[in-house]
Amino acid sequence: MKNVVVVGSQWGDEGKGKIVDWLSSEADIVVRFQGGHNAGHTLVIDKKVFKLRLLPSGIVRKGKISILGNGVVIDPWALLNEIQEIKKLGVEVTPENFMISESASLILPFHQEMDEIREDAAGKEKIGTTRRGIGPCYEDKVGRRSIRVMDLRSETNLNNRLENVLLHHNAIRKGLGKKIYEKDKLKQELLKISPEILKYAQPVWLKLDQYNNERKKILFEGAQGILLDVDHGTYPFVTSSNTVPAMAATGSGSGPNKINYILGITKAYTTRVGSGPFPTELDDDIGESLGKRGKEFGTVTARKRRCGWFDGVLVRQTIKISGINGIALTKLDVLDELDEIKMCVGYELNNKKIDYLPATSEDQFNVKPIYKTFPGWKSKTQGIRNLKDLPDKAKIYVHALEDFIGARISSISTSPERDDTILVEDPFNN
Repeated sequence: MKNVVVVGSQWGDEGKGKIVDWLSSEADIVVRFQGGHNAGHTLVIDKKVFKLRLLPSGIVRKGKISILGNGVVIDPWALLNEIQEIKKLGVEVTPENFMISESASLILPFHQEMDEIREDAAGKEKIGTTRRGIGPCYEDKVGRRSIRVMDLRSETNLNNRLENVLLHHNAIRKGLGKKIYEKDKLKQELLKISPEILKYAQPVWLKLDQYNNERKKILFEGAQGILLDVDHGTYPFVTSSNTVPAMAATGSGSGPNKINYILGITKAYTTRVGSGPFPTELDDDIGESLGKRGKEFGTVTARKRRCGWFDGVLVRQTIKISGINGIALTKLDVLDELDEIKMCVGYELNNKKIDYLPATSEDQFNVKPIYKTFPGWKSKTQGIRNLKDLPDKAKIYVHALEDFIGARISSISTSPERDDTILVEDPFNN
């Protein structure tokens, strides 16, 4: 029995939804451990499309328990809306198959407004957030003033906690010339929905300890990608949480010794949403074709993703930072029609060659990629489910990628369909 963490090894949007769904057929428990409704997963099951934002991918499978850990920030209204949406698609969501950590912080309307105010004021320096209030909510959490799920149990406690957080936010809003937030109205809105939220609330750390003792298979599901990690990503163009697999332990209340395998989801090319450095970005017809063939639009925002060649330097770096054991390579079929394919194997900065992405934003914008070129295979890989059936030139590219990044490729995805996957090793049982 192994517990597996699934993380994105790039800037997110690597295809984690399909891989998590594929793995959840073996898992008993699926846990989200960071992020909020700014990150989305698209699942395609029997031609049926599910677009999830907060709910873990395991929710669409019967007999699985889905959990939002303490490291997730939860917009309670967005969560209840998502539950209603997925129920309309025939998915059951009950306290028996879904639970929320009672310690998780809540995203409130003033968080979203603050996110919008800051982005609009930043002009060219904007981060490119999803404007969902994620960052301001995490700020309140670190500032020890956030409203948590457990605070909804007591009107007196909720009242006191709201006074504390609004003392901070209203001072800022007043300074910006914005209308101050009324505590009593917000309190009543929260009390109105609190029964629906609290019925899912549990001491998640205790439940996970129970499941581990029962030798259940637990799948920890990350949102976004490691290059958006607040410590290890392309700061300041990052999210407001830690996206590295170590966060699976902190964000769920499960010890790091309970993590047995780390699977990094890696796209066969590179994409990025929003602002920030992107050394291998393609502002040409090839970049445009990658976006069209790969349907590169955000699940949550529908924003067009920036596209570029595979950056082996960055993925090798995230593998070292994260302790990734194996790679699930996705969207290989998007490259099928290209005459040639390039892979970044180094950078040039100030006329010097370097083999990692430097920490400063200025240097990250100025590095120039050094490429190795491979011939395209110009034949269809979509739907292939056996490694031996891949075109020879596709095998050459895949093996070169594997050798350069220094991690074993455990699976290759050849379409959005769950079963169109070449399995090399099973993370749960290898």
